[in-house]
Amino acid sequence: MQILPQILFVLVAGFATWLFATRASRIRRNILLGKEEDYSGDQPERWKNLLLLAFGQKKMFKKPLVAVMHFVIYAGFIIINIEVLEIFLDGIFGTHRLFAAPLGHAYSYLINFFELLAAGVIIVCIAFLSRRNIIKLKRFISHDLDGWPRSDANYILITEIILMTLFLTMNATDTLLQQRGYSHYAEHITGNFSVSAFLQPLLSSLSSNSLVAIERTCWWLHILGIFAFLNYLPYSKHLHILLAFPNAYYVRLKPQGYMKNMPEIQKEVLYAMQPELAPAEAAPPASFGAKDVKDLSWRNLLDAYSCTECGRCTAVCPANITGKKLSPRKIMMDTRDRSEEVGRNIDQNKEFKEDGKTLLHNYITVEELRACTACNACVEACPVGISPLEIILELRRSLVMEESNAPQEWNSMFSNVENNFAPWKFSPDERDQWAESV
Repeated sequence: MQILPQILFVLVAGFATWLFATRASRIRRNILLGKEEDYSGDQPERWKNLLLLAFGQKKMFKKPLVAVMHFVIYAGFIIINIEVLEIFLDGIFGTHRLFAAPLGHAYSYLINFFELLAAGVIIVCIAFLSRRNIIKLKRFISHDLDGWPRSDANYILITEIILMTLFLTMNATDTLLQQRGYSHYAEHITGNFSVSAFLQPLLSSLSSNSLVAIERTCWWLHILGIFAFLNYLPYSKHLHILLAFPNAYYVRLKPQGYMKNMPEIQKEVLYAMQPELAPAEAAPPASFGAKDVKDLSWRNLLDAYSCTECGRCTAVCPANITGKKLSPRKIMMDTRDRSEEVGRNIDQNKEFKEDGKTLLHNYITVEELRACTACNACVEACPVGISPLEIILELRRSLVMEESNAPQEWNSMFSNVENNFAPWKFSPDERDQWAESV
């Protein structure tokens, strides 16, 4: 009978791991639907960005108080996983506090540190829930978060509170059973821990059997909660907990004002100016810009899946501030949603079959795209190096060059650039005449 809990644990752990791996492989497939783009160079700079942006959360510290609170949750998630590793191994081998003997006195210091982190996570999660649901900061109540996205954030924060509470309660009952010398709990005397000790007065009147039942229940709920959390992540904005690291590594190293040229257009201009360079049978480009997710690069789609939906991009967007429809956060959410839809189409049909939809028009409107001033404020504000602007520019290029869909003011400017080599309606020969009247 002693082996049954171990068998059950291994089965549950194996199923949870398989489920997560299956979903992760689909997300990877969806990201790689994008066009190839080379980000292999500048490795020292990329590792630096990984350390500063993902691990160090450099951009978050523009607002120190919020940054510290976010760092507590982040550190709790990363560091307390060491404790989860012990629980995981205990479940497989049927042991109890496997690391206690090898680590000796250091074990108690380690668990004390974990408990302080757990208490910090609970406090910060309550604060963040208040910011979203009581204080209602503007960027958390905008309409692009209506429905599931707003609930998603609350579910994660509440789950974090429950998991940390289970961890502290498990430790409180465990140390009480140690003090009573009950069964195998007495094999490793750790002493009271810094935070769970405050829960002991609430539990000390219970019988040892009741304490064992509570300890085991908390142990199982905690690890099952971790497995559930792991498999919830791929469906949640909190996937950024994992994808922030590759996203920071592959962050764009060009200056933020740099816009990628289209080689097809450069060649057309070159051939127009020097026809002798044109090949005899030059194949026309397949398309300009991007109309759907498969026309974007894999890097753009990784951005979409890494989006934290924090809204810092939208909060600093001048178009959004002045009441226009554009929300950089919504651009990223729409791109991810369309990628998911295309992925489901492939899963269902074994290949993509036209569904009459595109990212442009069906998800992101012309009005949104035209509102963008290309100021890069959204790119600068993003904590994990996401660029909504790249997606906006690619969609806008398709809109203008594939559909000839541009306002009259833009068309006038395009004509002037083509004829006068400048946005203004003056010939190059007359361009300096304004100085004559000075």
